[in-house]
Amino acid sequence: MEIRIDKWLWAVRLYKTRGQAADACQGGKIKIDGVSVKPSRVLRGGEIITLKIDVLEKTIRVKDAPKSRVGAALVENYMEDLTPLEEYERVRLLKSKFEHRDHGLGRPTKRDRRQIEYIKSLGD
Repeated sequence: MEIRIDKWLWAVRLYKTRGQAADACQGGKIKIDGVSVKPSRVLRGGEIITLKIDVLEKTIRVKDAPKSRVGAALVENYMEDLTPLEEYERVRLLKSKFEHRDHGLGRPTKRDRRQIEYIKSLGD
């Protein structure tokens, strides 16, 4: 089993296009053993990949190489997610810090803004 890393990342649905996977490699977001890799790097079974998607830092073990892009249900046959649950929780907390208003409520009133500022200050 030998496959280019950009092709593997695309085939197991970590990136939507192979070009995005190649750009991530060139941007230093894909690392094997702490070393950034080029898109042409040959991937072997058992290697552990660390990749950064937005603020999430995923750790993945390569199991096998698919012949072509696989369905979402079959991705587990080709990779094992080693990312700790704390990392997912950290990302969830980062995203929850942003203010969310339901659609159709309009702009917040002065009273609403004061309440929002008060809630935000509680976390500090």
